[in-house]
Formats: sequence, C-alpha cells, structure tokens
Amino acid sequence: MRLSMTSDLWWKNAVVYCLDIETFADGNGDGIGDFRGAIQRIDHLDRMGVTCIWLMPFFPTPDKDDGYDITDFYSVDPRLGTLGDFVEFMRVARDRGIRVIADLVVNHTSDKHPWFKEARSSRDSRYRDWYIWSDKPEPDDPKGIVFPDKEDSLWEYDEKTEQYYFHRFYRFQPDLNTANPEVQDEISRILGFWMELGLSGFRVDAVPFLVEQVTDSGDLPDPHEFFACLRAFLSRRDGSAILLGEVNLPYDDLVRYFGNDLGDEITMCFDFITMQRTYLSLARNDAGPLAAALRERPEAPKDSQWATFVRNHDELTLDKLSDAEREEVFAAFGPDKNMQLFGRGLRRRLPTMLGGDVDRIKMVYSLLFSLPGTPVLFYGEEIGMGENLELEGRQAVRTPMQWTPHRNGGFSDADPSKVQIPMPTGDYGPEKVNVSAQERDPDSLLLWITRLIRHYRDCPEFAWGEYTVLDAGVDAVFAHRADCDGETVVAVHNLSEAEVEVEIALDGLDSSKVLTDLLVDGTVEISGSGRARFPMGRYGCRWFRASTPETAPADSADVS
Repeated sequence: MRLSMTSDLWWKNAVVYCLDIETFADGNGDGIGDFRGAIQRIDHLDRMGVTCIWLMPFFPTPDKDDGYDITDFYSVDPRLGTLGDFVEFMRVARDRGIRVIADLVVNHTSDKHPWFKEARSSRDSRYRDWYIWSDKPEPDDPKGIVFPDKEDSLWEYDEKTEQYYFHRFYRFQPDLNTANPEVQDEISRILGFWMELGLSGFRVDAVPFLVEQVTDSGDLPDPHEFFACLRAFLSRRDGSAILLGEVNLPYDDLVRYFGNDLGDEITMCFDFITMQRTYLSLARNDAGPLAAALRERPEAPKDSQWATFVRNHDELTLDKLSDAEREEVFAAFGPDKNMQLFGRGLRRRLPTMLGGDVDRIKMVYSLLFSLPGTPVLFYGEEIGMGENLELEGRQAVRTPMQWTPHRNGGFSDADPSKVQIPMPTGDYGPEKVNVSAQERDPDSLLLWITRLIRHYRDCPEFAWGEYTVLDAGVDAVFAHRADCDGETVVAVHNLSEAEVEVEIALDGLDSSKVLTDLLVDGTVEISGSGRARFPMGRYGCRWFRASTPETAPADSADVS
C-alpha cells in the first residue's frame, strides 16, 4: 500500500495508547501524576512506536469517580497542572509525531458543577433544563443501572426543588439533557476549545447513553442525527479529527453509530464482542468463538474503523457472553469473587489472568496487533503490569505506572506515604516489573510489543485490508489473512500449549509465492494448489507476508 494513502486516514492503522495523567508520572514530587511528569515520559511512547495518546479525564473534579465527575470542561485539574502544562504536553507530543485525543465525558457532570448547582437552586433557573427532571421517578430497569454495587435507582430526589433528577451512573453524576439545543451547542464549544489547543479528536464515553429516552416526554433528538451533527462540527474544524466511541452493543445496533454505510457519525468503535470472544477462546484453548465473532462482525464503512483491544481502564466486561460462557471465563481467569465486578466482568490485568506465562502473554499481544482494526493499549500493558486487588472496584487496574525498581517504582520521588494509589506487590511489583529493566532485556514483553508495533506498521493490510478467517485444521489455532492492493499477509496463532502442525488453504496463491515469517526467521513454501503447511509451537504466533522469492524479506541466515 502507498504510504501517502495510509497516512491520510492516520487513525486506520494507528497505535493508540491510553494513559491517566494522575497515575502516569509525577513531575513535582507531590505523589500525584501530572502533565509535567508525563511530558518527560513521552519519549518512552515514541520509542515503542505509539502514534496516538488517549488521555483519560484531566479536568477539575471532586474525584469521586476517578475524574469522570467533572466540574469544569474548560480547564485542567490543579493537581495535574495548568492549561500551560497541557499545551506544553501537546507540543512535545506533536514534536515526536504523536497525536493526542482525550475523553469526552458529556453524558453527565458532577453534582458540584456550577451548572447543576444553579439548576437545583430553583425550578426557574436558566440551567434547569440542562438536566433531566421528573415529578416522580420513572420505573427503573435494573439492567440499566451501570453500577449495581453502589446504586439501586436511576433517579435521585432533590429536596429543595422537590423533583427527581436522572443519573445513569452515580447519583453524584446528574445526566445532561442533550435534547436541549443549548446543551448541544455547549458540547460543540467544548470540542472546539480543546481542538484549538491541539487535540486530534475525542474518545466518547458511553456513547449509547449520551442520547437516550428516559422519560415519556419523547423530546430527545434522534441519537444518530446528534452524532452526525457532532461529527460534522468536528470535521469542519479539522478534517482529520476523530471520534472514538465506547459503544458496547450487539453488532446490528452498533453499526448504526458508524452512520451505517455513510460513516458520518462515530469514526471508530471499540469491538467489545471480539474482545470478549477472545477471552472465551483463551479459556477454552479453542479458536472457535473468536473466529465466529470476526465472521459475524459487519464491515465498517469505508472511512470508519474498528478499534481492537484486550484490556482497558474499566472492568474487563463479559456482558455479551451467555451466563454459562461468562462463568467459563470467570473460572479460568478470575475464580475468586474478589476478582469479579458487577457480576459481569473481571478487575484483573492480562498477565495475572494468564498466570504470568510469558509465551502465552506474548501470543495474545501478537493476536491483538494482527486483528483487523486499530489496536489500543492501556498504560502498563507493554511491561505486563498486574493489578492491586486491595483497591476498590475498577481502581485495581489503575495503579501508578512502574518505571524503575526503586522508590515508588520511579513514578514519584515523594515520600511513599504521599502516593495515594498503592502499586501491586510481589511478582508484579515494580521491583520485578518495570520499564527500566525491560528496556535492557532482549526477551522482555516491552521489546516484544515494540517489535509487534513496528511490524504492524509495516503491514497496513491488517488494518486496511479485506480479511478472511482461515481453517487451520486444528481447533486451537486461529488463522486469518488480509488482502489489499494485491498484497497478502497471514497471521496464525496457537491458543494452546501443545505443539501442532497447521495446514491452511490460500486461495489465489500458488507455488510462485512464498510465505516469509516476519516475527521469526523462516520461509514457508506454498504448494501449486495454494496450500501451506508448517509447525506451530506452544502458544506460537507467526505473521507471514506472501511474495515472490525474489522480493521476499530476507532471513537473517541469508545475510550473515
């Protein structure tokens, strides 16, 4: 593929890295991460090959929900720095060729936000209609309560004005009334403000809840009209800017948020279903569930994309699996109740779920980077960080980044008593898992992921191409190919610890081509009938490029 084409729609084969400023690096020694500290660590991301940073909320907040309860959409939380620090972070990232997107959390505000404080002061307040009120609580759907461990209703009574306000999440997060044109205009202003400071887009939080009918009034706008307008505003300001949507819905419902065939709404949507089926396949040592998900997945519109991931900042949700399937994954990767959350997910990171098996962990990340779509990493995944189950809820996986084996893991030089979020200990503590050590270890997970990123960027077919799930003849092996502009790449992954022999049929290819392994030395012949046979080791992973023998990438033995 032409580089000029792949760089035009930069996000189609980007490498996105999600980080929380509060837990990434402390630059002023107060025990809390900040922009000044993060600036000094951008080169770590640059060396890995990250092309886009996704910032979790950094706005002023009472911090009851890890920053998702916002009191000012136009500023930086003083604990994390200033607008000047933010601009400097943007400048340094841009200097390294790294784009930045940020969380857009406009489903709700904090109840301490000036808008809501004014709204609840009187029924005649100018901000009253910026929120959703009712004289009596509407019937609750228990399935609609996002945090069933903390909330038992979607409505909260306000004594002063004697009405109930709606909150899809916590009671201290009243939902904004997105039917109100003033609220819609304000959301556009928020986007415009941060784009002027350099953002290349936004990760839209909880997309299906942003515009939803919660009363009988029927006055909410069509959600797809709302997102089409939002995307149009974004594109007018910057044609290359994106919306990355958290849309955890069945495929038939989800594709509508792309804008169906037009692709004029959400630019990229997370593929929650493939992620969940991946864990089911891992639990069973059977590629079937993963293969089925990708066969079922609709094609994204031409200028849209799927975002793939194996871990994010929330619980590892398994809500799209059946009850029996979910229990299989729980039994394999989180059998203790303390490892589970909301009855639907796990609050663990991948390395601990896989028992620290390095071969298996590396195979899963190889799988991630070869899946059709744009890969998204959560900070610390590149070194195999673990969780701290002593922390409450989702906080278990949001511990400080581990840079060195020294005090506070190199996250902060403050007195340890000032670091508010404790790191894991034992086998996953910073003494054993840190960036500094892995940079020097040729067999480390960090250098493996760096290598995967390099090869992923060299194989735009994985992100741009037409993909086909292949039959490998072995239940535990997942194989697929991606074709684009006459080029073919093939990825094969063994989900079991047993060594196996694999044979795949490659329609359209014959003995005039060979398969050259991009991850390890080796060339595989293709028969005249288009079949290739090769071994796969324990949790093995192989990426092949099909080419003529004259143009095939060289094996190291050929150039020694």
